[in-house]
Amino acid sequence: MSRFFSKKYRDLVPYDTSGEHEAGNYIRLNTNESPFSPSPKVLERESKAAGTQNFYPDPDARELTAKVAELWGVRPEEVLLTCGSDEALSFIFMAFCDGGAAFPSITYSFYEVLAGLNNVPFETIPLSPDLSLPVERADWPSGRTLFLANPNSPTGLALPRAEVERIIQGSRDNIVVIDEAYVDFGAETCVPLIRKYDNLLVVQTFSKSRSLAGARLGLCLGQAELIRDLRTLKNSIAPYNLSGSALAAGLGALEDEKYTRDNCRTIMENRAFTAVGLRTLGFTVTNSLGNFLLARHPRFSGGELSQKLKASGILVRCYSTPEALAPYVRITIGTRKQMEALLEALKKIEEDERQ
Repeated sequence: MSRFFSKKYRDLVPYDTSGEHEAGNYIRLNTNESPFSPSPKVLERESKAAGTQNFYPDPDARELTAKVAELWGVRPEEVLLTCGSDEALSFIFMAFCDGGAAFPSITYSFYEVLAGLNNVPFETIPLSPDLSLPVERADWPSGRTLFLANPNSPTGLALPRAEVERIIQGSRDNIVVIDEAYVDFGAETCVPLIRKYDNLLVVQTFSKSRSLAGARLGLCLGQAELIRDLRTLKNSIAPYNLSGSALAAGLGALEDEKYTRDNCRTIMENRAFTAVGLRTLGFTVTNSLGNFLLARHPRFSGGELSQKLKASGILVRCYSTPEALAPYVRITIGTRKQMEALLEALKKIEEDERQ
């Protein structure tokens, strides 16, 4: 770093994107992207929006906000659209973490990055040996904003809404953030609870189920007072945080919910197919409700398996930290053809090992 870099950021460890965009003709099963292109309605909307790029986009995203409110069953004032769900999380760390933050010991690693960026002290909540969250614990961190990815990443494990509600009820003196990036692949959303609890925020994204990772479009839902707080920060930092193309893409996606639901159903079917195939090959696989599986092999570490698959033209995610994840690889669910190629590659790796 340069000698001019601010001292308050010199110990910052940024989010690790290394290896996510390897050059070459790989099957990309490492970034939890959708294998399906956006809906044709997205492309139509974006094409029309291209002719208006000389104008600033609507800073309040009113048309898309109204559409989200309609489909999610909330009011427009309970919706904030953001540049990916990561921006929503960043605003939440800035707005509501004076007392610190808490999140599971194994979860989305960006929470720890945002805590460091905002100088927020944090506490981690140990998971059970099976990587599940011990909901029965009575000592949820008091006064700290609680971040729970549901389904969790990278485990894919999800809590039913009733169990999440128990956590919210036990944390009434602090904000509870439910990160639902993967909720559309079989989990139960907590959006209906926002009217009931003034300490609840639900974060979602268009990146996964709606095939818009490149558009950078997320949303945060909560009672109007909380959303006003976040909007104050948004308008102070990035009033035009969403491009005209992103807003158009979002509208196109929401105009074709059947396309989204059909793709989600296909991914869930492919997830089940892949889980059976992995277990047949001797893997231990979590009961994921995300668009990915977390799996471990009895003879290979996650790093070893990742390198062997890369040599076969397939990218998966492995972990050096925390130590508990070192045996695992996280596998994005792609098309049936891609998953068949993965299983064939793993079978070949096993056969080579036995020789």
